[in-house]
Amino acid sequence: MSPSADPAYVGLVLVSHSKRLVEGLAELVGQVAGPGVAIQTVGGAVDGSLGTDPDRVLEALQAAAHEPGSVVLMDLGSSVLAVNAALEDLSDEQRAWLAVADAPLVEGAVAAGVLASTGASLAEVAQAAEEARDARKR
Repeated sequence: MSPSADPAYVGLVLVSHSKRLVEGLAELVGQVAGPGVAIQTVGGAVDGSLGTDPDRVLEALQAAAHEPGSVVLMDLGSSVLAVNAALEDLSDEQRAWLAVADAPLVEGAVAAGVLASTGASLAEVAQAAEEARDARKR
């Protein structure tokens, strides 16, 4: 969690195969969203190699599953599988505070972070992440 995060803002959970990638992304999102948005990261396997640690994913989701909620974004493959498996281990109440976005990791995280910093709702922040899929670069 970001050290000075405001519990009134929707947070983000970023899951990637790469610890360096997800930490860099959290730094980028933190710059545009400001310190009020909590950003949790899970990246890499237990041994530090590329991969996904399902236990750390579950811990991050458990920590993020509270009011006003958190949007979960992931890259691909085992990250998606680990998030889906972790969701199965949560209570219905915990799952209600999480929105898993079907969105590109980088663009979705930036869009979600910016909107979260405005005090938007969980549904609105998740929608912003998903709409980032259509962001034109040219």
